[in-house]
Amino acid sequence: MQRKRLLAAGALVASASLVLAACGSDDGDSGSGGSAAPPDYSAPSELGENEGQVRILAWPGYVEDGSTAKSADWVTPFEKETGCDVTLTTFNTSDESFKQMESGQYDIVSASGDASRRLIYSGLVDPFNLDLSTHYDDIFDDLKDKPWNSVDGVSYGLPHGRGANLLMYNLDKVKPAPTSWAPTWEADSPYAGSVTAYDNAIFIADAALYLKATQPDLGIENPYALDQEQLDAAKELLLQQKELVGEYWSDYTKTLQSFKQGDTLIGTTWQIIKNLAGDDFEAILPTEGSTGWSDTWMVAHDSPNVNCAYAWANHVTSADTQAQIAEWFGEAPANEKACDLTSDEDHCDTFHAGDTAYWEDVYYWQTPTEDCADGRTDVTCTTYLDWKAVWDEVRGS
Repeated sequence: MQRKRLLAAGALVASASLVLAACGSDDGDSGSGGSAAPPDYSAPSELGENEGQVRILAWPGYVEDGSTAKSADWVTPFEKETGCDVTLTTFNTSDESFKQMESGQYDIVSASGDASRRLIYSGLVDPFNLDLSTHYDDIFDDLKDKPWNSVDGVSYGLPHGRGANLLMYNLDKVKPAPTSWAPTWEADSPYAGSVTAYDNAIFIADAALYLKATQPDLGIENPYALDQEQLDAAKELLLQQKELVGEYWSDYTKTLQSFKQGDTLIGTTWQIIKNLAGDDFEAILPTEGSTGWSDTWMVAHDSPNVNCAYAWANHVTSADTQAQIAEWFGEAPANEKACDLTSDEDHCDTFHAGDTAYWEDVYYWQTPTEDCADGRTDVTCTTYLDWKAVWDEVRGS
């Protein structure tokens, strides 16, 4: 069966390069970070006959048909079982995913937490009827009814997986072993010029998280809920860090190479990068906690292939498919039962899939909006557009 695969430039270079998910950004709800209510859309009450096709928009590595590696194929079984032919388009950032969803050419999307609310408030996705999900009961409870997949108790999709942004360091060169993010932020860091940081405006949340621990007088409770004073403080810290940074990264293959060549000694990473880097490096969740990501499968508003879209959502969140994706991509699965099916029996332990205490210190990406995510009502919080302006200034200074 011929499948159309419209791959974003540079994606799927090798199986390891499939860890690009959950790492983009967007411009905020309704394009401005505003707080208008989502459109009054409804989810289907029942499903009918499959339409014969489904157009999927996804991060690289989430939808594999064996063409990248024969061992990675959960599309072919889906097509045979449902009769829904898969057309795949991939993207490299959440900005790309939002713009592509605006075209109306897709039925379902894997949206990261910093894009999902924008899709909801812009009316590009419909509420999701959880009664039509065959595996929702198997999803870890701490991924359900979250700000990036639900609004006022209304679900807009099925959780896919998650990961934390960790601190990685060279075991031979970085001593003593760090327990804090301090060596990547403080002006007196002995690793000036060898620090790496993630190249995106959402990284402002990492600065805010460090300030939350080190400057409590700022009153930061949620790193995605910053008033103007708090954003200004984050900007100041980012400018201080810039003097330490040898490389900002968004392409994980480049930061992996930089670590292995010794150009980078310490900085922000993902678990999969540490796994690929080998035993000369360590990656930890520092004492201050960390930012992280969680993705959601969301059905496009008025999709002409809604039955096949729901069929895909159910297939991709099944325990067997989740186990395959989690190992192929390098993440914690959302389906708890997947942990019994991974070929590496330690996979879920490595990625802390069921470690609730671990995730309590991880602040999942979400779009900054005027309505403060920490519940404050006496101030107006800054939006993603404000963050992007700050980030452009930091990077351009």
